[in-house]
Amino acid sequence: MTKRVLTVVGARPQFIKAAAVSRAFGRVQGLNEVMVHTGQHFDAGMSDIFFDELEIPKPAHNLDIHGGSHGEMTGRMLAGLEHVMQDERADLVLIYGDTNSTLAAALAAAKLNIPVAHVEAGLRSFNRAMPEEINRVVADHVSSLLFCPTIAAVDNLSNEGITSGVHNVGDVMFDSTLFAIEKAKQHSDILQTLALTPGSYALATIHRAENTDSADHLSAVLDWLKAEAGRRPVVWPLHPRTRAAADRFGLDFDGILLCDPVGYLDMNRLLSGATDVFTDSGGLQKEAYFHRKPCVTLRDETEWVETVQNGWNRLWQNPDYLPRKDIAEYGDGRAADRIVAEIDRYLA
Repeated sequence: MTKRVLTVVGARPQFIKAAAVSRAFGRVQGLNEVMVHTGQHFDAGMSDIFFDELEIPKPAHNLDIHGGSHGEMTGRMLAGLEHVMQDERADLVLIYGDTNSTLAAALAAAKLNIPVAHVEAGLRSFNRAMPEEINRVVADHVSSLLFCPTIAAVDNLSNEGITSGVHNVGDVMFDSTLFAIEKAKQHSDILQTLALTPGSYALATIHRAENTDSADHLSAVLDWLKAEAGRRPVVWPLHPRTRAAADRFGLDFDGILLCDPVGYLDMNRLLSGATDVFTDSGGLQKEAYFHRKPCVTLRDETEWVETVQNGWNRLWQNPDYLPRKDIAEYGDGRAADRIVAEIDRYLA
């Protein structure tokens, strides 16, 4: 009998991970995936383009929920997702990462006694002031299947008493990057559009609440990036939240090459040509490694500790990089197949 898996996504990193897993679902009989987009990332540059470029079927449901406080947004998503889960009679709810969409889906499913599977389970920054950290912890503690990308993530769950249903599958972002690298070379013209040559610029992204909700934090980040831009161009696809915060605080981007948010193929093309990467994004820290680009994380901690331990990443206020080594535990590009195989076994 066919089982129904309800996949809930809402933000750029989730679209990227879900694309790889959706392709894996297509290779297995007996599982019917129904995708729900909460609408958390709602404009075409942050949402629609990813579905087109990554060859993801259009979502069966789009709740169009965005804006407002964390609590308000999550509450509206929880109510909307509850109705969808009941209407679709989902056998399992599949969630990704650490956004408000993740939390809302986890809570809605748990209250309906629907099993939850969490991709990127076990990640911890150990900073409870981050909304993302709360979302991760709660999602993990209501999940029946926990798909970890690293041994450190498995250990984090064990330390919290979670050992059942835990699977170390590798990093599904690596699957997506392998899919995108060659496609980007063929289809992206972002370097020509921005008049860039490979090896001549750095790439930056900033969007986390810890940097955009504080004038002091955002000002410090901008000063740091402007100093880097004095050495070579810094290209920054600017997130709408960050632009709005800078306007609100009266801050400028002088000396930095801004562009609108870019799709996944353009981002991979920018990564492949960059000298280094400056970001507060968890996903981009890893994508920088997949492209073998050194990264500076503009935060005081990172959940991807192995990127620091192996010399590809460093925190902006910390000393220089450690000696550089490859990171074997991110896997072989088959994480999505392992995830779907475990879901298939669980539902059988």
